[in-house]
Amino acid sequence: MKILRRRRTKIVATLGPASSNPEMLQQLFQAGADVFRLNFSHGSHEDHGRNIDLIRELEARTKHPIGILADVQGPKLRVGRFMGGAIVLNNGQTFRLDLNPTPGDSRRANLPHPEIIAAAQIGSHLLLDDGKLKLKVTHVREDHLETVVINGGRLSDRKGVNVPDVVLPIPALTKKDREDMAFALERGVEYIGLSFVQRPEDVLEAKEIIKGRAWVLSKLEKPQALDNLEEIMALSDAVMVARGDLGVELPPEEVPLAQKRIIQSARMMGKPVVVATQMLESMISAPTPTRAEASDVATAVFDGADAVMLSAETAAGQFPIEAVTIMDRIVARVETDEGWRANTDRRRPEPEKTTSGAMAAAARQVAQTIDASAIAALTNSASTALRVARERPNVPILGLTPNIETARRLAITWGVHATTAPVTHSMSETVAVATQLARTEGISEVGENIVIVAGMPFGKSGSTNALRVAKVTRTHAPEPEFIADPKV
Repeated sequence: MKILRRRRTKIVATLGPASSNPEMLQQLFQAGADVFRLNFSHGSHEDHGRNIDLIRELEARTKHPIGILADVQGPKLRVGRFMGGAIVLNNGQTFRLDLNPTPGDSRRANLPHPEIIAAAQIGSHLLLDDGKLKLKVTHVREDHLETVVINGGRLSDRKGVNVPDVVLPIPALTKKDREDMAFALERGVEYIGLSFVQRPEDVLEAKEIIKGRAWVLSKLEKPQALDNLEEIMALSDAVMVARGDLGVELPPEEVPLAQKRIIQSARMMGKPVVVATQMLESMISAPTPTRAEASDVATAVFDGADAVMLSAETAAGQFPIEAVTIMDRIVARVETDEGWRANTDRRRPEPEKTTSGAMAAAARQVAQTIDASAIAALTNSASTALRVARERPNVPILGLTPNIETARRLAITWGVHATTAPVTHSMSETVAVATQLARTEGISEVGENIVIVAGMPFGKSGSTNALRVAKVTRTHAPEPEFIADPKV
């Protein structure tokens, strides 16, 4: 069964209790999911391992590379427990946060994070329970903080704490994260989602562990990450606009601007960018989205995101198939709009001042001039396909690679239809394979031209330095076999 998406923007769907069975997984994929996210904040290694097996079985049946995102939890900051399970805080009252593990009451609570107490300053704000409650620090002591309640309300056991004003001296990876990463890397996932990135050093720490076995996808959900955006993005393989916690720690009016800034920076650097959180939130319990949600998805597509993501909608919602289906329809409709294409072209960054950048820009220009049906990007490491995707051409990008791992990683990249292909050793071989696959993958028809861009010498990662125009004919090389298991 050949799967060819007619849209460029990809869809990431989170798996969970509502979607972790073979039938539902296949329906989600057929409805439009390109990448599946495993949320390691929930579920066991056994659960995630079973889902990975199901995804790989689906991939083998469909002969279509599927990406897997292992999203590690990161450091979760929480208050302790309360006598009776909950308290009510009133505006203007004083409230102490301390290291004492004794259950709290209306005057104090346990804050089992000495790093927060050490880093806080008078005037710092603490946001509790996803920002529903707000405290202001009035005194800093060695073992506790004195605060005044700015926005009160009900506070129950183990609710989250956000500290938007402070760079916390905590590692981005906890002991649990390291164990989860080791498991995910052993199982061969394509992307590691790194939560609560604050500094470039957080990305470097993860990359030292991963050692190229997966792409590092940095989740931008802290204001401090925006202060270091370019440095973090330069070190990351991909990024996510994680609007959940970002929306807690930033004023609401700042979040859309942060989203646009992150997407534009990612576009400049040629890094895939995912927009996530609450995109079709109402579809957790309703079969159709609100008009505002449909507009939110459309805005991310207009902004130039590589992918849009569903979280609880597919993990725990009542209508997971409907959520993917309507997201697919919204994306596809936006991409047929003349305004979307004009906006995409207008925001195209200047070509990178390298041979590879110039060749990618030339491939787009030639494809547009001769009305080609596709650009075939031969790539070992994904860099050639990423460079072409940065140009946002008006034709599909056929990503051809001998590495199934690379094909899977490209599942998150704008406009790329990736598949495995044999290593070629000459331009004539390359033309034969590219034109054959353009036809058999359903992208091009006999008689159409395609633009082929590659690096020489063939079969080695390096610069993109060769471009050729070729006509698709009925007979060329035999159809290459799709290899779903790199060990085969």
